Amino acid sequence: MSWGYLQDASGFKGNADRICVPHDETELLSLLAEARQASVPITIAGGGSGLTGGRVPFGGWVVSMEKFLRLDVGRGSATVGAGVALQDLHAAAKKTGQFYPPDPTETLAFLGGTIACNSSGSRSFLYGATRRWLNRLRVVLLDGRILDVRRGEAIDFDVPSIPQPASRKHSCGYPLKPGMDWIDLFTGSEGTLGFVVEAEVRLLPNPAGLLNGVVFFPSDDLALAALDLWRGVTGLRMLEYVDGAALRMIETRYPAVPKNGWAALIIEQIMESGGETDEWLDRLSAAQALESESWFGSSDADRERFRKFRHSLAETHGEIARRNGFPALGTDFSVPIPESRRMLAFYRQHMDRIMPGRYCIFGHLGDGHPHVNMLPATELDFQAGVEAIEIFARQSVALGGSVAAEHGLGKRKAKLLGIQYNAEEIEAMKRVKRRFDPEWRLGRGTIFELPPE
Repeated sequence: MSWGYLQDASGFKGNADRICVPHDETELLSLLAEARQASVPITIAGGGSGLTGGRVPFGGWVVSMEKFLRLDVGRGSATVGAGVALQDLHAAAKKTGQFYPPDPTETLAFLGGTIACNSSGSRSFLYGATRRWLNRLRVVLLDGRILDVRRGEAIDFDVPSIPQPASRKHSCGYPLKPGMDWIDLFTGSEGTLGFVVEAEVRLLPNPAGLLNGVVFFPSDDLALAALDLWRGVTGLRMLEYVDGAALRMIETRYPAVPKNGWAALIIEQIMESGGETDEWLDRLSAAQALESESWFGSSDADRERFRKFRHSLAETHGEIARRNGFPALGTDFSVPIPESRRMLAFYRQHMDRIMPGRYCIFGHLGDGHPHVNMLPATELDFQAGVEAIEIFARQSVALGGSVAAEHGLGKRKAKLLGIQYNAEEIEAMKRVKRRFDPEWRLGRGTIFELPPE
């Protein structure tokens, strides 16, 4: 799927004076020299699968990283160009008996884009986000300097400590702290500090076996109770939640979804003892799940089938939004695990009031990070949804959470930065931005809102 260079997967659109596709570092440096001479704004474009408008230009030049395709897989690590799609990295690693742990839903995403947003995905339940799996970054700065930095190399200037939320996932602004390293600074900076052209990522050996399942429940309460219990299951690396509205949304694609299934949990567990299947039968019985209707498998084909099931949730939501004529509206908020139920109830109470029957909730509830996916049918619905995003953001922060868990802020959600951080903390981030981009030409409007004209 291609979203072109002037929009992203959410349908958010912009404009540009020139589209640039450098083939290598030399061409990129030449382009940057030309842009410096003309003081031209630049927006870095990845694969276009983002949902916040970070790669969407507000004028100036778009520079796509699609030609940076180096992919060398070694033992325990791989050197990867910014334009390599995740699906290609996964496939190359698999051939060597290894895997790259981060797994954002959209595998057409470029590695550079996932670094820019500190993306995570369904396996973040065990493995965390992208930042954790980076050994080295090669970054081209606007002034033509090249930084080639490894994990642990501290930045060469002083920054204050910016408070981080208590939630497990957070990708909002720069995570400043004294003595931080370069990799932590550039990861999650959303293309506002420099061009990540190449990275060395860590790989792990493939597990001996994996057990995958989609477990259906006759009620939402039973699913949530099971989720709370199953967080402690040894070797579990995926624990995803799907509500009844989402199941109904995709049942035409998946007629095997049980009609009496009103919630589901998607699980993936590393198999070690060989007795995991029997243990799950006991768990399903104790949790009053729909045992005979639930799906389990341990083959590559099973995993791919369940991955497509999971992917179809976001894909179908996007298709309906486009049919309705509105940009996709969805949340990316995370809260500490003990506050997960409270936040979920808050979502439902508000959505039932403003958009009853036109929303669904699915995603990483195991991490305290589900996505509320809105399906506005009118302009009034859409405006109410936009307002709800801010209401939910404030509630998330009030509960110790984050306004951007894995998608970043981009341009669409830049106003949420001021909900997460105070003016002094944001100014500290802006001082860092000005060190690398004193004319404010790179990624204008991303993370930091543009001042009104």
